[in-house]
Amino acid sequence: MSRQNDMAGGRDGSNGRAGAFRRRMTVVFALQMVVVIIATVMAVNNVAPVVAVIAIILATSVLAWMAVSRAWTPIETLARVMDAWDDEHSDVETLQPSRLSPRTDAGVTSIARGLHTFAVRLRGFGERERNFTRDASHELRSPLTVIKMSADMLAEETNLSSFGMRSLDRIRRSSRELESLVEAFLVLSRESDKGLPEEDFVVNGVLRKEVESAAQQVIGRDVQIVLEEPSSFALHGSPRVFAVMINQLLRHALHQTEQGKVVVTVMPGVISVANHVAEPSRENAVDTHGFDMAIARRLSDRFQWPIELRSLPGTERIASVRFPNPQPVS
Repeated sequence: MSRQNDMAGGRDGSNGRAGAFRRRMTVVFALQMVVVIIATVMAVNNVAPVVAVIAIILATSVLAWMAVSRAWTPIETLARVMDAWDDEHSDVETLQPSRLSPRTDAGVTSIARGLHTFAVRLRGFGERERNFTRDASHELRSPLTVIKMSADMLAEETNLSSFGMRSLDRIRRSSRELESLVEAFLVLSRESDKGLPEEDFVVNGVLRKEVESAAQQVIGRDVQIVLEEPSSFALHGSPRVFAVMINQLLRHALHQTEQGKVVVTVMPGVISVANHVAEPSRENAVDTHGFDMAIARRLSDRFQWPIELRSLPGTERIASVRFPNPQPVS
């Protein structure tokens, strides 16, 4: 067993001993108690003057405090390192267990080892996040732009058959959906909100653009999209995130509506997306197209914009998003 502990200490880069801190504190306070008892007995029996007894007790307390402070130093050092920690710039090697004193308790060594492992993994996650968002932003958006430009060029051809026009509409619709998904994934892939500029924006203006974009997806279908604006309000945040979330709710509502109407309503601090279908949707429609709502929920949890889903009698379903801090429109 002793050999195994020595091997573990060698792997950790520290000779920390299990329970060393507790044993050291036990010895310190036991010696202090013995000295205090002896000094008290000497004072009671007039063996030593009271001033000398008080001096002995004070000196013993100071020595005990110094011993405790010395044993607490590794923990205080770790606390200072973590208090000044910066994910981007701090050196993870400062958390190496080998940086601790060989007399450090094994419990403190384990904490340092765990913090070092966590910091290394966190640094790796951050690097992969930046690489993914940078590469995905370029490598996915570039071919999407080419597809959209090619579709626009094909639309100018005058000799396209009706079948070709229908295929072109499907290509355009699919490219818009893919572009929306890429936007959503890029937002969700970021571990933090850095890189997403925040500003004060009026939600009505962003909504109009998203409704116009969604209307392009229902061309040729017996579905109508209506925007009702009995109210208006502003938010402080990322209009890009807001647009992505509304887009996902619209896509979800359109997937649930084969025939009928999708109504987007702006109320004070609340936006609702309701689909009024002419006939009940397929029984498995919610499960088949739940991916859009899953993304919307993740954005809702991430940015604290709670979503409420309701099913009213008949064929109406409503998704409402409540914004905690709406601002009046000046």
